[in-house]
Amino acid sequence: MEGGHQYCTFYLDKTFFGIQVDRVQEIIRFQEMAIVPMSPDIVKGLINLRGQIITGIDLRKCLDFNTEYANKKPMNVIVKSGAEAFSLLVDRIGDVLDLSEDLRENKPDTLSGKVRDLISDVYKLENKLLLVLDIDKIIDL
Repeated sequence: MEGGHQYCTFYLDKTFFGIQVDRVQEIIRFQEMAIVPMSPDIVKGLINLRGQIITGIDLRKCLDFNTEYANKKPMNVIVKSGAEAFSLLVDRIGDVLDLSEDLRENKPDTLSGKVRDLISDVYKLENKLLLVLDIDKIIDL
């Protein structure tokens, strides 16, 4: 789509998020994680993905959401940052959306705190907003 962008989408609770599809390596089911002593709060642990050690980042913690996963195992969205890969833990996966520039909106004034700081774009869809996360800012945390 000319002038458009593709996003891999997912949910945390009922909030709809997306990341640029070219930053996504793959999506996998929950993997048991090795705990990393003295790591930052947002680091849930490490997973071994076919010999590659990947840091698991708890997006709920990053965005100040309730950190309970409602007895469900989170999904792993494996994202690339330079030569490294990271796993973003999310509640459930959505679709890949191809969105045109004319759907882009300014960040709503109602967004505050960490969520406001960590999103790069907002798209107004038919019944909801898509909040596009800035992967580099999340990884820098």
